[in-house]
Amino acid sequence: MSASNTPTFDSEKTEVLYGFDKTTEVIMKFLNSAEVSMNICADYTWPSVAMGVEVFRKGLYGLKTRTVQSRFITDITKDNIEYCKELMQISELRHMDGIKGNFAISEKGYTASATLQEASLLQQVIYSNVRAILDQQQYVFETLWSKAIPADQKIRGIEEGLDLGRTDIIQSPRMILDLFTNMIKSAKTEILLMLPTINAFLREDRIGAIELLMKSVAENNVNVRIITPSNDVVEKILQDRESTLAVSEKRPEIQKKENGFEVQRSHIQFKETAVTTVTTLVVDRKESLAIEKTDDSKLEFIEAIGLTTYSNSEPTVVSYVSIFEGLWKQGELLHQLEAHDKMQREFINVASHEMKTPTQAILGTSGLLKYYPERKDELIEIIQRNAKRLQTLISNILDVTRIESQTLILNKERFDIRDLVSSVIEDYNDRAKESNIQIINKNNNSINPIFVEADRDRIVQVLSNLLSNAIKFTNQGDISINLFEKIQDEEGGKKEVIVSVTDTGSGINSEIFGRLFSKFASKSYQGTGLGLFICKSIIHAHGGRIWAENNNNIDGDGDKSSAGATITFSLPGAASADGEN
Repeated sequence: MSASNTPTFDSEKTEVLYGFDKTTEVIMKFLNSAEVSMNICADYTWPSVAMGVEVFRKGLYGLKTRTVQSRFITDITKDNIEYCKELMQISELRHMDGIKGNFAISEKGYTASATLQEASLLQQVIYSNVRAILDQQQYVFETLWSKAIPADQKIRGIEEGLDLGRTDIIQSPRMILDLFTNMIKSAKTEILLMLPTINAFLREDRIGAIELLMKSVAENNVNVRIITPSNDVVEKILQDRESTLAVSEKRPEIQKKENGFEVQRSHIQFKETAVTTVTTLVVDRKESLAIEKTDDSKLEFIEAIGLTTYSNSEPTVVSYVSIFEGLWKQGELLHQLEAHDKMQREFINVASHEMKTPTQAILGTSGLLKYYPERKDELIEIIQRNAKRLQTLISNILDVTRIESQTLILNKERFDIRDLVSSVIEDYNDRAKESNIQIINKNNNSINPIFVEADRDRIVQVLSNLLSNAIKFTNQGDISINLFEKIQDEEGGKKEVIVSVTDTGSGINSEIFGRLFSKFASKSYQGTGLGLFICKSIIHAHGGRIWAENNNNIDGDGDKSSAGATITFSLPGAASADGEN
């Protein structure tokens, strides 16, 4: 390379020009000599130089006049946006965040400047017409052009206050590892991590990422959700990391935080070596990292990874969030379907047994009638009891069908629920006495009526179901029914009627407590698990509520005197006879 004061265009040369006069002369000759193409890539100061210095401005407009195909890349900012708008009148313009270096290529030459100063002439310029250099720089320009975004998109984002962000391709495994862990450490509110294979999970654990995620939950209240395939090894690692963190932090309650650390077991398992997979990390819904794994069989993070894409561009990050949320929702639905399928299989087994038992009893007993006519009354009573049991099962199945098809019809009327409760208790007294149980009506001494507007038969059905359950799970002791009114809305004077059934039985099994009012929820040796689901649906249809709790009664000596459970439901109160609410 030679330094010269007078550039020449006749033979292949590379020259460095110094001084405003010489640099301006070579640039203008370079611009004016272009006949086919002109590609320019420069930093954020170039638009002010190109449009702010009149001699350069005329040279660029000359390209348009001669119909030279020109393309410009620069870093568009709010400070140079007006210059960029004018450049768009001359050429196709694209934006690239933080672009450095200033060079231009035509079909005849190449120029470059190390630094630019806003709206001022250049002090130093490199010029070359060596074909190898032109081809090399043209390739660099084409690469940058393919990654740049249209200028109008960036300008619109600046003017509308939108942050379009940036997207970078990272090739260095060490840089990728550092960025991955630093993004986890920087999280303020949420981390979403999608792992495609079990080996991906194991690699992330080896670099300490799983422990970092748990610390984010414990120390910074970050919500972490992970989608990953699972096996016994993964489950053990999760348990070990939770235990280690809880001990080191001396906070055993860490993992009990609601929605703090959630892992969804994915049913999609890619073949570890047959396909390139991608691990996706999204932090605070502001940054995303997509890490290609070129060899999933490798145990070390750095050895397994390939190209990685980092982005803080809102459209890119939102697309990854959408993919994650879609897969998360799909996993939840699949889990619900599996749970429903399991419950349905259990119901079919129980229902088959429940139908088979009374049917066999009816058939067998009816066959005995002709052989033992003297026992007619006893055998008919057995047939009737089992027929009623079968009728109840069929009625429950029909009710569930009506509820799920939303065709459950209520025939509402106004009545005193005190009378109805007393009537139901009277019907159940004989059955309770056979089981050595006493049913107590705690409202017997009250003379004031409590009116509701409801379907009388359906409320009888609810009370009967609750009493039947209480008798079934109480070997001995008391069952009490309490009934009272309370003001629900003081300003409007609206009343709520509360009815509770309390027993001293075995209580509600912890395994089904959370789904007590769902279909097929039962731990009993008999029953279909439909009764409380039907009760809930009937009460909700009336605009009421229903809930359950296990009792914890303490006697005068401080000991538990009884166990059992209480199921309570509410109904909207109705106006009394004199019209008061």
